Amino acid sequence: MSTNFSLQDISSKLKKVKEEIQLVIVGQEEISEAVLLSLLSDGHVLLEGAPGLAKTLMVRAFGKALGMQFKRIQFTPDLMPSDVTGISIYQPNDGTFKFTQGPIFTNLLLADEINRAPPKTQASMLEAMQEKQVSADNERYDLPKPFLVLATQNPIEQEGTYPLPEAQVDRFMFKVIVDYPAEDEEIEIVKRFTAGIDAYDKLNDIRTILSPDDLTRIQHFVRNNVRLSDDVIKYIVRLVQTTRESEEVSIGASPRASLWLAIGAKAHAVFEGRDYVNPADVQRVARSILRHRVIVAPEWQFEGITSDVIIDRVLRNIPAPTMN
Repeated sequence: MSTNFSLQDISSKLKKVKEEIQLVIVGQEEISEAVLLSLLSDGHVLLEGAPGLAKTLMVRAFGKALGMQFKRIQFTPDLMPSDVTGISIYQPNDGTFKFTQGPIFTNLLLADEINRAPPKTQASMLEAMQEKQVSADNERYDLPKPFLVLATQNPIEQEGTYPLPEAQVDRFMFKVIVDYPAEDEEIEIVKRFTAGIDAYDKLNDIRTILSPDDLTRIQHFVRNNVRLSDDVIKYIVRLVQTTRESEEVSIGASPRASLWLAIGAKAHAVFEGRDYVNPADVQRVARSILRHRVIVAPEWQFEGITSDVIIDRVLRNIPAPTMN
């Protein structure tokens, strides 16, 4: 894509990326759109869902469609921080130590089952996710651009897992719930499998629509060339602040949620081919941005209250501004 590309060019390319993903992923369009919006926003994603829902396949498909270097780390209880970031190895020839980069040095990192690693290994991701760098041996090493983490976790199994602390969960722009496919979608999955179609072989059919440099330029476009009115900013802040006012909530959404709502809404506007944000853009991304930042008090969890219930109530009760 040319350096001087138009908004229409960007929107067209992004829709083609989504079409390429559908070559290997049946359904899950809302999920693939959320992942794409996070990539445009330069934000990380936490994918939560039961095993067998093609979370890993989807991440690999995005890597292929965007021409990004892809690496995967399978998080396990014995995984060490150096297994993620890298390690200094002694060089006997000159008696020095040389830093060998770990798998985190990539464009697109899949942190598979991140909640199976112990806290010290989970913590090794924090600096990289926030500052896009790794510190080792009093040196700082910049990560490639773009750098994005898509982490998966299984919400069902609790044995041998280490729940992510709120500080780390807050580093993720989106928390996306990957649900079971609809009946017709599952029928199509079965038909493809019984016809001998291997989904991972189909990855070879995905065309590369954008390059990493293109994605970096689009991220810059999203942040700097999409208008966000004062009324929409006030709407965003009011949504976030209202999540802190409910008696059912022990921890409400932080100001970081307001920042990501603004960027996520801009990304959705670009995806739709607009250079301005309307309230519908904010509403489209609100659940995925807020659900892991709104912590329901334990006594209300027993009553069936979830963060999504509270977010839906906030979206209903806070009036959206009228766009001129």
